[in-house]
Amino acid sequence: MRDDRTKRITAGRLPAVPLITCDPYFSLWSGSDSLYGTDTCHWTGRRKRVTGIARIDGADYRFMGLGKAPAMEQTELSVTATCTAYSFQGAGVEICLDFWTPLLLDDLDVMSRPCSYVDMAVRSLDGKPHEVKLVWTFAGEFCCDNGQTEKIGGGSFALEMGEEHPMGEERIAGRTAWMGLRQQHPLGHSGDSIAIDWGYLYLAAAGGSPLEVSYRQADRSLQAEASFGVKESGWAEASLVAAYDDIASINYFGRMLPGYWARDGKTILDAIREAIASHDGLLERCRAFDQALETEAMGFGEAYTKVCIAAYRQSIAAHKLIADEQGKAIFISKECHSNGCAATVDVTYPSTPLFYCYNPELVRGMMRPIFRFAKLPVWGFDFAPHDAGRYPYVTGQVYGLAGYQEAAQDLRDGEDTGYVYPMLWQMPESAGMYNLKYQMPVEESGNMLILEAALASLDPQGKTDELMENLPLYEKWVKYLLEYGSDPGEQLCTDDFAGHLAHNVNLAFKAIMGVEAYSILMRAAGRDQEAASYHEKARAMAQDAYERASAADHTRLTFDGAGETWSLKYNAVWDLIFGSGFWSEEFYAREMEQYRKNCERYGVPLDSRESYTKSDWMLWAAAMDPRGRAVEEFSEHILAFLEESGDRVPFSDWYMTRDGRHCNFQNRTVQGGLFMPLLLKRARRQA
Repeated sequence: MRDDRTKRITAGRLPAVPLITCDPYFSLWSGSDSLYGTDTCHWTGRRKRVTGIARIDGADYRFMGLGKAPAMEQTELSVTATCTAYSFQGAGVEICLDFWTPLLLDDLDVMSRPCSYVDMAVRSLDGKPHEVKLVWTFAGEFCCDNGQTEKIGGGSFALEMGEEHPMGEERIAGRTAWMGLRQQHPLGHSGDSIAIDWGYLYLAAAGGSPLEVSYRQADRSLQAEASFGVKESGWAEASLVAAYDDIASINYFGRMLPGYWARDGKTILDAIREAIASHDGLLERCRAFDQALETEAMGFGEAYTKVCIAAYRQSIAAHKLIADEQGKAIFISKECHSNGCAATVDVTYPSTPLFYCYNPELVRGMMRPIFRFAKLPVWGFDFAPHDAGRYPYVTGQVYGLAGYQEAAQDLRDGEDTGYVYPMLWQMPESAGMYNLKYQMPVEESGNMLILEAALASLDPQGKTDELMENLPLYEKWVKYLLEYGSDPGEQLCTDDFAGHLAHNVNLAFKAIMGVEAYSILMRAAGRDQEAASYHEKARAMAQDAYERASAADHTRLTFDGAGETWSLKYNAVWDLIFGSGFWSEEFYAREMEQYRKNCERYGVPLDSRESYTKSDWMLWAAAMDPRGRAVEEFSEHILAFLEESGDRVPFSDWYMTRDGRHCNFQNRTVQGGLFMPLLLKRARRQA
């Protein structure tokens, strides 16, 4: 069954291991090197227990979660882009488990379906027959945020397949069990480090499987039992589908919308039937994708490949895919362990390399909520918004509300209470909802322009109707960049961890590439004369910025800073992707030497102020190396962080470069930015 396991590159030791990765609420992780070393949890660290017991010839052994039974010996843990695989041995038996989620970005229906698989295989190691039962227990904690499992109820039933189903005469798919809170308030709360308080968890298996599933009222849990008569040789196999129906996924500008998979009225039972029927085909597709990703990433090296594998599932599953009223894809990010904002522009911006590589339509899906909000009266500014809500409420920007201190306190309180904001999108401009001081004008305007230009450059056969529809916004935003972007005043940007900066060189580089992006959009719109004009404006800005920022052998952190200051100039990577030619190879080579000179055990700090880094920006900077060596070199430092960090949380993008401590952020979508070297390589091939 697992003949290809030893031939694959895997992520190796991870601080936290992905098990079920569907969306921000249906997310299960193991925080230890062995599957039985800790209880499983949500990405927030909230306990969501799945326990596994192997009953071998009448004796119990533990393979998953904490418990009293002795643990089997774990002999393998491997992680590919779509699958986490374990092997265990004991009592003359080997057990292999594959946790996999078909996050195939070219198939939005499959990707958005809230179904994940646990494949089981058992064989004899001592050449003797054995009676083996694998007993799985999913705790009621899955369906509530506050641990009030006494309010959980559930049941089970036979799942029938449609008459046209390829199972032919056999219409019974097997038993299906479900559980959820008896009192439900769909979309009943909002916030950052919280889990879902509504919806239902399902377990199901195909007809003819050795699996039986049930709801147990005694401990308010779902149980699955796989019974195998293991022969002297050969594998005995079964597959379990775990699915979560969240009923309502996102409040999208006042409408409670389901997941994309349910946009045409499909039910969770339809989704489960499809998941069961398509198991074998999806497994093949996932294995093929894993292999293709590994082969392409190995062009840079093994460390880079492992980093990409570690980032893949997390980056996708921290989003929720829905469809708007016109059926267009809306891909909502959750700003995990940051402030819980939804559709945050400066979270979208770093995450997009992954999605440009595998499905640019998802980048459009990230941008659509921002366009919609930016056109409303309540947003009275001539620059782009920061976000479109706080997850799962996409009902208007919550960042930088007027009366900032009160709003900030409310946001902090909301971490525990699940407070929701009012329908901000409906407010009139006269309401004065937003404080200019706490906006990110250059940051977000540059981001949106660059993202649209990348769509026009990297996906030239894609849609242009939305580009034309949004040109008036881009026109306003580029004018802002021309007026304020060459030498930004003291305003927020995405990297203000060490305090606010005025005269930020890297932010000016973003403004420059934003103006160049507008030139690209003009060309895509057939306005060649304006395209040429804006290209020259961007070129002049680039030359001026370089001259003012240059120190002896690098560029400074700020235009008015001392020569010893420096920062990762990751925004310059778009000069290479767009082929603009604003900065010379010498500039990139000098920058790379500065980064190498300041590199620590776990990577290159973000800038000269502090010893922490952002792994996404580090690989954006590495992609710019003229000699092409920095991607693997810097990836080795990121891999060392993954293998040695003592913080057992999903892949953090913000951490200390000397001791590997993570800095709050975890499970964030921005790790899609680690695919920037692949994106640049593809862009150069395309050119």
